[in-house]
Amino acid sequence: MLSERIYQFRRKSGLSQEQLAEKIGVSRQAISKWERGTSMPEFQKLLALSECFHITLDELVKDRGAEERTEETRSTPKEAKGPKAMDQKAGICLCLAGAICLTLSGLMMVISPGAAEQLNTASTITLNGSGVLIALCVLLMVTGAVLILRKK
Repeated sequence: MLSERIYQFRRKSGLSQEQLAEKIGVSRQAISKWERGTSMPEFQKLLALSECFHITLDELVKDRGAEERTEETRSTPKEAKGPKAMDQKAGICLCLAGAICLTLSGLMMVISPGAAEQLNTASTITLNGSGVLIALCVLLMVTGAVLILRKK
């Protein structure tokens, strides 16, 4: 709560209610009411408080407990995020594997045309061996891309 935060920052700064009141131009009673939560400071006074405590306005008015609870709820539902994250990781791995295989097969065809020719003659499919290898690499990459881009 804001009242608790004002109290905590005032105590942390080593100021009495009277000293804080003088610094920001209000009465000691106003500080007391803010800390008890019976009244709320105006926006200009919130700015003055944040400047006095050398903190941002967010730090003054935001409840850290609420932020921590919000952060916990963002990070705890691993069951919901788990499959999607796993699909994305698998997709990235498949894309990388396909790209690496495609690059290596291209290098093999350029560097050693004899090995590429052996691969072509060893294939029992009507496509030559190089075509099959390229098709498999592209299939890996497409499967990876589908896993990465799939929405649940």
